[in-house]
Parts: sequence; structure tokens; C-alpha cells
Amino acid sequence: MSKTLLVFRREFAGYFATPLATVFLVVFLAVSAGMTFFVANFFDRGQADMNAFFLWHPWLYLVLMPAIGMRLWAEERRSGTIELLMTLPVRPWQLVVGKWLAAWAFAGLALALSAPLWITVNYLGSPDNGVILACYIGSWLMAGSFLAISACVSALTKNQVLAFIGAVVAGFVFVMAGFDLVLAAVRPWAPDIVVQAIASMSFIGHFQRITDGVLEVPALVFFISLIVFALWLNVQALDARKAA
Repeated sequence: MSKTLLVFRREFAGYFATPLATVFLVVFLAVSAGMTFFVANFFDRGQADMNAFFLWHPWLYLVLMPAIGMRLWAEERRSGTIELLMTLPVRPWQLVVGKWLAAWAFAGLALALSAPLWITVNYLGSPDNGVILACYIGSWLMAGSFLAISACVSALTKNQVLAFIGAVVAGFVFVMAGFDLVLAAVRPWAPDIVVQAIASMSFIGHFQRITDGVLEVPALVFFISLIVFALWLNVQALDARKAA
């Protein structure tokens, strides 16, 4: 575990060694605020809640999380430092988990910086803070899922642009899975169990139930299981490279 924490500290500090951290945090806060106040008409809704803020998170994460995750392994492969990492007395799973935790913590920092909006909502009215807390937890888990997918894709290429595009495409599949447009295309040829399985993979569907105020077990199990599975695939990709 100590080796995982060492990797975590190295990676997390790396975000602030370049302007990447500042640019990402500014973009996330600016875009999410713009969506909340101007697109979702926060003040015109007449409700003291943060639904307008969380509404756009699946779509924001679809682009912003791959922007964080694309460098996790692609940069290591491009610079050749991955060969050095493979020779260190650190297991592949410790590298994978440490890198992912650093990215997830950075995403959590971005979410934490939106706290002034939470304070504003409480100043304007009496929101259900339990629901808001559940939304923050659900949003962070969803961000972790996007990052795990992005890290897995990043391990397959040394080109960060390809890693970004691949992660966006993979994330888009999970975002769109529950839409009627997708399910209508599957129903004519697939049995009901397949249709239901595809619908159950929807990020928006699970996150929507959380934003409704229900931090239900199926949604938590879905996001956690997806994270674990994507990180396992990430480890397999590293093991295959190490063996080659």
C-alpha cells in the first residue's frame, strides 16, 4: 500500500508541475458555471437546489476526464519512462491504482472548488443538503469511472490524442447506453435480457437516480464495479507489455 501511495503522490504532484492543473480547474469551473447559470437558467427556475449544476456533469466528464486520463500511460510510453517503471520493485496493480487515485483526487479537487455554489444555494433558500451531498458523491464516482476507462485506453497507445479520442468514444457508449435511440436500434434483433443489460450500463440513468435524491446500492455497485473492471483491464495491458 505504501508503494501505491508513493505513486499517488508522484502523480498528483505532477499535475501542479505544469499549467495543466490551473487550466483544467478554470475550464471545469467556468464551463460548469456557464451551463448552470446561462444554459439551465439557474435563477429563473426559482428553486434552491443544485440540479442545474449536476445536470451537465455526464457531458462535461465525457470530454474533461479523458483530458486528464489520456496522459496517464500514453505519456509514459511516449517518453520511454514506462520501461523504467516496469523495472521498479512495484507491482503493475500498484502503479495502476496509484495513477488512477491521483487523477481521481484531482477530479475531486475540481468538485470541491464548486463549494461556493453550494453555499450560495443555502443562502438563497433551504435546499436538501443530503441530496446535494449524494449528488457530489455520485458525481465523483462517475468521474472515477470515466478516469478508469481513460486510463485503460491510455495504456494501449503512446499517442495522447488517440488516447483522448478512444476514451471519449468509450465514454460516449456508456453515456448513450440508456437512450431510447440506442435501445430502439437494439430491440428488433436482441432479446430483452440484452436490451436491459445495455440500458443498465447508462451513466446518465444511474446518475439521474442519484440526483433524484436516492443514493441507491445498484448505482454505487455499477460505478464501483466498472472502475474495478477497467483498472483490471489496465493491469492486464501492462502485464502483456511487460511479458512482451
